[in-house]
Amino acid sequence: MNPEPETRRRTGGDVLVDVMRKHGITTAFGVISIHNLPLVEAVDRDLQFVEMRHEAAAVNAADAFARASGGIGVALTSTGTGAGNAAGSMVEALTAGSRVLHITGQIESEYLGPGRPASSRGVIHEFPAQPQLLEAISAHSATITDAKEAAAELESAIARIQSAPSGPASVEWPTDLQYLASPTHQRPTESIPRALSPADPESVARAAELLAGAEAPLIWLGGGAAGAGEILSRLAHRLGAGILTSNSGRGIVPEDDPLVIGNFATTPAARDLIADADLVLAVGTHFRSNETATYSLSLPSTLIQIDVEPSTVGRVYPAEVALVGDARATLAAITAALGEPTRSDAWPARITEVRDRVRRDLTEYIGGYAEICDAVRTVLPRRSVIARDVTIPSSQWGNRLLPIFDRATNVFPLGGGIGQGLAMGIGAAHARPDVPTLVMVGDGGLAVHLGELASLAGSGAHVIVLVFNDGGYGVLRNMQEKNGFRRSGVDLHTPRFDLLAASMDIPYHLVQGAGSIAGALASAVDRTGPTMIEVDVAALDPVPGAFVPPVHVPSEARS
Repeated sequence: MNPEPETRRRTGGDVLVDVMRKHGITTAFGVISIHNLPLVEAVDRDLQFVEMRHEAAAVNAADAFARASGGIGVALTSTGTGAGNAAGSMVEALTAGSRVLHITGQIESEYLGPGRPASSRGVIHEFPAQPQLLEAISAHSATITDAKEAAAELESAIARIQSAPSGPASVEWPTDLQYLASPTHQRPTESIPRALSPADPESVARAAELLAGAEAPLIWLGGGAAGAGEILSRLAHRLGAGILTSNSGRGIVPEDDPLVIGNFATTPAARDLIADADLVLAVGTHFRSNETATYSLSLPSTLIQIDVEPSTVGRVYPAEVALVGDARATLAAITAALGEPTRSDAWPARITEVRDRVRRDLTEYIGGYAEICDAVRTVLPRRSVIARDVTIPSSQWGNRLLPIFDRATNVFPLGGGIGQGLAMGIGAAHARPDVPTLVMVGDGGLAVHLGELASLAGSGAHVIVLVFNDGGYGVLRNMQEKNGFRRSGVDLHTPRFDLLAASMDIPYHLVQGAGSIAGALASAVDRTGPTMIEVDVAALDPVPGAFVPPVHVPSEARS
């Protein structure tokens, strides 16, 4: 570390550090450039700066840090191409409603015309439409135009990040104003998140009445129910209600609860259960297409739906009772108004029977993967984050069968983009450094951002990279085969992962066949640093059943 100068000039980096400290933010992820030097220097000096190799990975890491910590993740990127590189990962953060503060550089303020892009001069590194890009990929975007307003703009961005529904914010900061901004000359300001109005009292009373009278109720949880886990658990047991979830709603109520069926709504057994239910209470879910069999799943006509976004309520399924408001506050109001519920022991018993059956059926179908699933949950600490990339093991059983006990440990690309898992794992590991983080990734997904293995090695984070190697894009292979397509673009040149790990000084284990995964995982958990475990998918025994993504392939219309 370089010695501190006796008289150090304070810059916008110090402004950023002050704002981060004020909000309890300890860590930023980023790629250093000439357009963010003062920011990186200050964060690296006073807090923690984690060097990433690509701007997309920096945002993914900040996103997962926010999800795993419950706080705000910060990503620092360059301007122009750097901001563009970050765009895809910002789309993921926007889709997931993640609390990400993305600060990107910008060319010097004197060259920013008032009518961008029409007034562009073609300054090197300039992307005239950068404000429009940031607006499209963010819940909030702004440009710092005055050095004295830097803190105020950052506070406004944080206020929006913390307002429901949450989402990422982008702030572009011209390089000259990064150097000229001083903590002593900032306009005093506060972050005030937007307050939510309480749900309609009459609708609350009606919901309580319907719940009390339901004989066969179900609860469906999405990501918007986060933070309401305890009250939902109590309510479910009081009503004898089964809990279905979206992928994003997993772990809000721990999945070892006998009333939690989980992310299995489209299975035959769960469909039969839903058909016999007389009420569904939906909390914070969008009823996405992949979780409703492209909206073909039938729900009971009595639907009570709670969401902070008015446009979500009743959009997919008609809601008999629509409640717009914070999930926890609304559920507390319903619980307070709830009379003595009508319930029997038969319905909860059936729920538990369905819960066990769908897990038993999937365990049998996935063959040799079942041993890996069991070993992961047995060896990994309960608080460990499981960051899953888009790959067959994640989509087939990681998103359903692998038990999740805390929503903050369930990190995955909600938008479905491949290649984000490793960077997400790095971010999550910095949010929970006391436990190891597991990354589940395929060989194809890992290759998208191989450079982030160097970021992982450099950070020394306790990340276990579990690579499922099937020599390409197995999901798409299966889709091509099922639909009679020519096998194209799916058989990739795959690196030697043992040599790759050795080049990074990362310990490596190879799993071929049964009996070795538990020991490899235990060894990786016991050390305090990164480990790579490669699973030879071709050697799995018994051979897993095929997984084909639930994507509709239309056939030719017939007259």
